[in-house]
Amino acid sequence: MKIGIKKTLETAFTTPRLKDSGCLFNRPQIQKLLLFGLVLTLSTQAYAYIGPGAGFAVMGSFLAVFSAILAGALAMFLWPMRFLIRVIRYRKAYARSRIKRCVILGLDGMDPKLAEKMMDEGKLPTLDNLRKHGTFKPLATTTPSMSPVAWSSFQTGTNPGKHNIFDFLTRDKKTYLPKLSSVDIRGTQKILKLGRLTIPLDKPDIRLLRKSTPFWVTLGKQGIFSNIIRVPITFPPEKFYGVSLSGMCVPDIRGSQGTFSIYHTNHTRADEVTGGQYHTAKRNDNVVTAELYGPDNPFNNSAGPLICPFEVRILDSTSAQLKIGKDKIRLNLNQYSDWITVQFKAGFVKVSGICKFLLQGTEPEFQLYVTPINIDPAKPVMPISYPKVFSTYLSKQQGSFATLGLAEDSWALNEKALPDNGFIQQCLTLDDERETMFFDSLDKVSRGLCVCVFDGTDRLQHTFWRDIDTAHPARDDSSNDRHVIEDLYRRMDSLVARTIAKCKNPDTMLMVISDHGFNSFRYGVDLNRWLEEHGYLTLKNNDRNTKYLKAVDWSKTKAFAIGLGGIYLNMKNRESQGIVERGQEAQALCDEIRHKLCRITDDHQPNQSVIKDVYQAAKIYKGPYRDNAPDLLVGFCPGYRVSWETAVGTVTEKTFHPNTKAWSGDHCIDPSFVPGVLFSNCRIETENPRLMDIGPTILDLFGVDVPGYMDGKPLAVMIENDKT
Repeated sequence: MKIGIKKTLETAFTTPRLKDSGCLFNRPQIQKLLLFGLVLTLSTQAYAYIGPGAGFAVMGSFLAVFSAILAGALAMFLWPMRFLIRVIRYRKAYARSRIKRCVILGLDGMDPKLAEKMMDEGKLPTLDNLRKHGTFKPLATTTPSMSPVAWSSFQTGTNPGKHNIFDFLTRDKKTYLPKLSSVDIRGTQKILKLGRLTIPLDKPDIRLLRKSTPFWVTLGKQGIFSNIIRVPITFPPEKFYGVSLSGMCVPDIRGSQGTFSIYHTNHTRADEVTGGQYHTAKRNDNVVTAELYGPDNPFNNSAGPLICPFEVRILDSTSAQLKIGKDKIRLNLNQYSDWITVQFKAGFVKVSGICKFLLQGTEPEFQLYVTPINIDPAKPVMPISYPKVFSTYLSKQQGSFATLGLAEDSWALNEKALPDNGFIQQCLTLDDERETMFFDSLDKVSRGLCVCVFDGTDRLQHTFWRDIDTAHPARDDSSNDRHVIEDLYRRMDSLVARTIAKCKNPDTMLMVISDHGFNSFRYGVDLNRWLEEHGYLTLKNNDRNTKYLKAVDWSKTKAFAIGLGGIYLNMKNRESQGIVERGQEAQALCDEIRHKLCRITDDHQPNQSVIKDVYQAAKIYKGPYRDNAPDLLVGFCPGYRVSWETAVGTVTEKTFHPNTKAWSGDHCIDPSFVPGVLFSNCRIETENPRLMDIGPTILDLFGVDVPGYMDGKPLAVMIENDKT
């Protein structure tokens, strides 16, 4: 069965006669894949998590399965008619196109100043060649300059007021608790209770909160095929003419944004840290036993999480043998295992995930790091690709790969659960996985659009900026001997060279872009403490260091901060306990807070500016979702960012905090300081291009009318041998 599936998938993505038409499958292959999709539907019934980090329901309803079978049968029956309509409708798909193919390589966080410096030093020859013979320009980012906001504007060609993403986090208007801004995942609403047994009767609800329409959906409506890989804020995946693999905000199998585990025999360790958990392992001579923790039991909410037991037999001081399920895997000290498939069972339901193990010590204490348990791309328990079978196809092509939205485990590094070298190796491996699927798309799609975003550029700059900032509080002696960021840029230059080698066709336009640049993050600013000091926020009984704004007295609080740079007014008829009147009072309060914040000073560095500007959402955003934004957005100067405590709604005892974490670089500052990059193999004449201009530009190059709702404008691109 597996051999047949693999052959079918490989054939489907390599059919020569379908390359020029942009069609992915021919008729027999579609029928086979539909049947295979039904098999997956029947065998993999897990679709959503319940709440942020709380796990997810793993049992779909019988009605959902029946509906899927009926839908598959209907799709096969109607396929000939749909194929004929597509041929007639899209026969002139490329008639107005100025290019045959567009390739967009996203290097999240690549900084134009660093790139320019290294190009001038001769360290980035490929990018320098693009600068000389094509285009190199700073690319204006969004306000705020955060990945989910910026990549959403890239996709949709709109300002945040139209796509509804303003931060990584937002607040629940009823409870004031922080929640993800990009996706809302709710468990099943209808259940049948039989004693302690709980049976879900409907499907969980997974909703993408990003609004507006990605430009590749518009391309698809005109018959132009797209392959979209790991673009942030594409979970759950949307239906369109093409294939996609979701990126940032895909959860792990527990429903969190990534929970690592440490198993140890040192009983003095804490049980829980930010982003992970420590578990005490039982050791008997040279055998250690423990359990992996999965999603909550879907049939009994009081039973806790599902477990997967494992055993580690210590062979010597540098190696051990892992036994999990029927598999036995050798573990070597400080070397990651391959991706290992693990299963969690609840009755007749099995939930499949993948993780890696890193043996960190055997004597005198045993310690084992386990990555967050990713959704298994071969048997996804949530929709992580479109069509669903696409992730299965990729796993058959290259083996298992990371599916977690934030797969690079920076929290484990911050908490010192991972050493520097262990984190670097993790980033390199994940980028290698991404390159394999990216180049597969370049080989398969000869006409249309290919987009792939690499995350390593962002994660390694976040965590190793301390090496290039000699005044950073987190810098240590090891920083003097490392060149992590320079090595990173050199690797990306090599990646661009290999990409260019696959874009030799003169009708292929290549763009290398980033969503923002980078700068140092030396000090965190506790905005809630500042608001408290100036009388805008009040705590109950002076209760500090309590997360999620739970210590705030809302009857006396006019403003509060949550997320990475936003301040909300406690508005009447918006927040559940609001006290600020809309209109004149709210505007006066915004003006007052803005005026005071722009004059804030750091006692430790009196000559250093802290905040460049504070932006009012009502003035900078346009669109139907503007009211969902923070009322004020703080544009920090380089060296400063909102504190770690503010991000999760904790009020500390002081406003300024030295940042001693490995996460030492950032871009959540005033957007004027951190533009992204734009490289291209074509001349682009437009001055001051913006990230939101990329989508309209691609539509224009393919001869597709730019929708009127888009705020971005087509760039002036000079195409060689252009007849228009």
